[in-house]
Amino acid sequence: MTTHPRVSALSGQRIIRRMHMHRALIIEAMKRNDVARAAGAALVFLAAAAVPVPGAWAAAPKVAAKTTTKATSAPSILKVAPVVYRERRLANGLQVITVENRSSPTVSVQVWYHVGSRDDPTGRSGFAHLFEHMMFKSTVNLRAEQFDRLTEDVGGANNAFTTEDVTAYEDVVPSNHLETLLWAEAERLMNLKVDEGNFKSERAVVEEEYRQRVLASPYGRLFNAFSSASYLEHPYKRPTIGRIEDLEAAALSDVVAFHARHYRPDNATLVVAGDFDPKQLDAWIDKYFGPLPKPAAPLPRFDASEPAWPTDRTAQVTGPQVPLPAVAMTWLAPPVTSADGPALQIAAAVLAAGESSRLNQSLVYRQRVATQAGFNADLRVGPGLLIAYAIAAGGKSPADVSAALLAEVTRLATTPPSAAELAKVKTQLVTQAFMSRQTPLGLASAIAEAAVLESDAARVNTDLDDLQRVSAADVQRVMRRYVLGARKVTIDYRQDEVAKK
Repeated sequence: MTTHPRVSALSGQRIIRRMHMHRALIIEAMKRNDVARAAGAALVFLAAAAVPVPGAWAAAPKVAAKTTTKATSAPSILKVAPVVYRERRLANGLQVITVENRSSPTVSVQVWYHVGSRDDPTGRSGFAHLFEHMMFKSTVNLRAEQFDRLTEDVGGANNAFTTEDVTAYEDVVPSNHLETLLWAEAERLMNLKVDEGNFKSERAVVEEEYRQRVLASPYGRLFNAFSSASYLEHPYKRPTIGRIEDLEAAALSDVVAFHARHYRPDNATLVVAGDFDPKQLDAWIDKYFGPLPKPAAPLPRFDASEPAWPTDRTAQVTGPQVPLPAVAMTWLAPPVTSADGPALQIAAAVLAAGESSRLNQSLVYRQRVATQAGFNADLRVGPGLLIAYAIAAGGKSPADVSAALLAEVTRLATTPPSAAELAKVKTQLVTQAFMSRQTPLGLASAIAEAAVLESDAARVNTDLDDLQRVSAADVQRVMRRYVLGARKVTIDYRQDEVAKK
């Protein structure tokens, strides 16, 4: 499947990345891939893989590292060997995390900037996303798109993505090109040309992406409305992809100020995973990133909250080419660091992961009121969303779909998942995460997510245990708290009446 080169997302991570507004699509991607495996067979595979063997990720040579593992108290918890990493911070504030492994001659270099669409200026939505694109343009010492040449032309790859909380850049190259990539990442951090030409060309690209993903897609407006229709005050209300009118109203001075405010070493995390010599890597990082100056101005402090929703609300959203009506429901969710996060992830998987999931079996196969249905625990640094959605089957009304969707979601609060359901979804989630970590790219991403989104790299070694400890009672408890006992927003999506005529 071909996706836009700057927005395709890695699958298999504990936190599945959002491709801008298309959060609901990840649920369908899980369904199409149907990652469900026989629990016993997959656990045998994982148990074997968890045993340290020479060359395995888990058996990386131990060095003076900041490594944390959580003791398991229940015998049913599969013990996955910890990721061994080193963490330090340069004098300019850059956070550096490295994981050495010599099992293949490749290495992943990732730079995660602590800036997302939540940081877009008021009336200037899309700025974080805009810079995701602009960072591939020219610098003082790099021509436009030369980053592609430094990666793709040597057998590697590069990508980037923007979410509400972060903007991240990922590279994978043969390890003998590691030094070049470190220099290039430091170069575009320090010497990016934020000029009129680069600004206008990439603004046009972002606007075209909006037209393609939101306006041209039959359900693009629905997915784009999840946050804007749900949040009352939080900056998460702004669409990550941006709005054309906001981008058109922006001046070069706005863009220059945004870059200076957020693209700085003390607002970034550098992660390197794969084949390297630790002493040589440290020397290169010190050489290329160490001289980058730390701005005198303090980092902008992000401080925002979302009030409790006082009542249930309904939002009407229409599109010019909607084949079948759809319904979505959202509830406020806790931050990704919440102790309830693992149980919400398990609940989402029970409801929506795979062909055998509850929503798919009930709404699509048994009741036949929907062509597809899904549920996502969209956990963020700040208040997240629980999102349920369904696209109607032919001849079914939005009211039919809404009633069936809400009944099945709330049923999980009253009817606990069976032991087989829990085993299945835990196997899915742990297998996905473990298999992803077998590559430098997936391993670096897992550590970056823990360090940046959860503010603690050590969480990479505890998150899978936390998932496995979730009980049926835990699932019921969080569903009662965040769904049954909470206010919701219902989004009714259908054909524009004017477009029908």
